[in-house]
Amino acid sequence: MSALVNEWITKGEGDRHTARRESQVHDAPNWDAVCFHAQQAVEKYLKALLQQEEIPISRTHDLTQLLRLLLPLHSDFEALLTDMEWLTTFAVEIRYPGESALEADAKQAVSIMERAITCIRAKFG
Repeated sequence: MSALVNEWITKGEGDRHTARRESQVHDAPNWDAVCFHAQQAVEKYLKALLQQEEIPISRTHDLTQLLRLLLPLHSDFEALLTDMEWLTTFAVEIRYPGESALEADAKQAVSIMERAITCIRAKFG
């Protein structure tokens, strides 16, 4: 595994831990942050796999777009498309006024994050 792939994974793990940790907070939890970091964790893992597969990485936060780049090599990822579309909604808009995540959104985001990362990690061997 290359140093760059490892760096993507390390950064993804940082976001994964932040999403998990914040989702467990009882006093003033930040559901927006949980959703954002869950999205970021999956994005970085997808980019790690793209790097591993030597597929050019586009500058996007769209998880569906990133996942589609991997489908020719990993057709089983098609099962993740709907979840990736939903999680993508937390990439940008959630960080600005007018949008707020609920606890249910945060729980779903963490669940999707964990499933997606499990699937992606399996491709690294």
